[in-house]
Amino acid sequence: MRVRLLAFASAADAVGGAEQDLELPAGTTVAKLRELLGARHPALLPLLPRLAIAVGGEIVGDDAAVVDGTEVALLPPVSGGRGPVAHLTEEPLDVAAILAEVAGADCGAVVSFVGTVRESHAGRPVARLTYSAYRPMAEQRLATLADELERRHGARLAVVHRLGTLNPGEASVVIVAAAPHRDAAYAANRECLERLKREVPVWKREHYADGSARWREDEPLLSSSEAAVSIGS
Repeated sequence: MRVRLLAFASAADAVGGAEQDLELPAGTTVAKLRELLGARHPALLPLLPRLAIAVGGEIVGDDAAVVDGTEVALLPPVSGGRGPVAHLTEEPLDVAAILAEVAGADCGAVVSFVGTVRESHAGRPVARLTYSAYRPMAEQRLATLADELERRHGARLAVVHRLGTLNPGEASVVIVAAAPHRDAAYAANRECLERLKREVPVWKREHYADGSARWREDEPLLSSSEAAVSIGS
């Protein structure tokens, strides 16, 4: 079936234009549409968790059907709001810049976590680490996780994870949580770290000083709901 896709603001940038015709399989739901658009337009993935979708001029839920010949609109958050800062990067992490993304006069507590590469593991000298990811899924899960935790804890979150080769002492992940009170900032930061390790598809390979290497595949990848239950138990 064919629909007319309208995209606005950052969504238009991500999909390459404000209007286009889109071919979809019969029976496509809004949830399936999100999946298809994320696969076709990776730049849209960080925005998808915060994107409202209108079908025929009405904002609908993910279980709504998309019918042939209708108009579908991608609607980012409007001015005055902000989403969490959550992404992967090959560049060195600037802790001060990431902290500045969420700190503000309305927050009395800012809690930051900086994960760094250790020079040894289990008694073995580590020469370097290599991080890789299933990037489209990882960035979507990071954004979804941060958005969920912002709403749950009443905090603002920034989480940025490095990819590529890192030497001992380099920062591999930075998580910053800002909130009016310290309990919320601590809770949001800790849960973000623990769930990131369980539900975001990022892998770590350790390269040792003796020339050998090993994938650190210690935790099974969980769904968001499974990870949340695991942290809460």
